[in-house]
Amino acid sequence: MRALRWALACLPLVLAAAAQSPAFEVISVKPNNTDEFRTMRMQVFPGGRFSATDLPLLALLAYAYKLPVNPSERLSGVPDWVIRERFDIEAKAPEGAFPAEMPASEARAKMQAMLQALLADRFKLVMRRETKDIPMYVLTVANGGPKLQGSNTKEEDCPLGPTDGVSCHQFMGGQGRGLHAKAVNMQDLAGYIENWTDHPVVDRTGLIGLFAMDTEGWTPMRLPPPPPPGAAVPNPGAPPSGDGDISDPTRPTLVMVLRRLGLDLKQQKGPVVVYVIDQVERPTVN
Repeated sequence: MRALRWALACLPLVLAAAAQSPAFEVISVKPNNTDEFRTMRMQVFPGGRFSATDLPLLALLAYAYKLPVNPSERLSGVPDWVIRERFDIEAKAPEGAFPAEMPASEARAKMQAMLQALLADRFKLVMRRETKDIPMYVLTVANGGPKLQGSNTKEEDCPLGPTDGVSCHQFMGGQGRGLHAKAVNMQDLAGYIENWTDHPVVDRTGLIGLFAMDTEGWTPMRLPPPPPPGAAVPNPGAPPSGDGDISDPTRPTLVMVLRRLGLDLKQQKGPVVVYVIDQVERPTVN
C-alpha cells in the first residue's frame, strides 16, 4: 500500500460520530497478522452486514469517507500503523435497518455513516474536515463532447457496497493496466485516478449517470517514493509486474487516456475538501 500524502484546512468540522448516527448491532474487530495479502477484501451484503478481511485502517477510511486509497493532499495526521497494520472486521446492522425497498444510494450512504460511527467507537477516530485552497486537477468535458459508453446497469440495480469482481462504482486496473469498469460515475472516476496524480482531482464535468470504461494504461505522473532505509532493492532482471513497463516512451499519459474519453484534466488552484486526523487509536479487540 502506497504511503499517503493527504493535507487539509478552513471551517473546522469534527467528524466524530454523533449520538444520532446509526450504529451496528453486532461488531467484531480483530488484528490480522498473516502475511497473505491476497486475502484482502471488503464486502457489504444485503440487510446491512459489513465484512472486511486483512485490511488496513486506511482502506476503511477510504470507503467510509469516500477518499482515494492513496490520495494526494487529502488526509494528514496519519500514524504509520494506520497504513501498515491490518484488521478483520465483521459488523451487522439491526434487523430492518436496510429494507429491500431502500434505494441503493441511500443504503450506501447509511452504510458509510455506520462505518464512520464504528471507527469513532472502536478506533477512537476523530477527524476534522476543512476546505483549503491548494493546487488541484479539474476534470471537465473536452471540446467535442464526451465519448463515453453508457452502462447497461442502472443505479437502482447496483449492490449496497463493494463485492467480489467488478461491480457498480468500482474500477479494476490502474496506472499500468488502464481503467476498467462496468458502472461508474464521474465522481468515481475523479476519486480513482487521484490515486496516481500529484494533486487532488475534482469532478466538474456536469455529467450524470453510470458509464462503462475500458482504456489502456498510462505513464506515471509522479515518481514513486524512495524505498525505506535498509529495504531490499528490486531485482532489475525480475519479470515485470502487472503494470508492465511503465518507462515505455510509447505509453500515453493520463491526460491522453482521458482525452480519448472526451474528458480534460487541467491543473489549477482552488478550494478542496481535505481531512485531518486529530485522534486515532488501535482498537479494543473482541
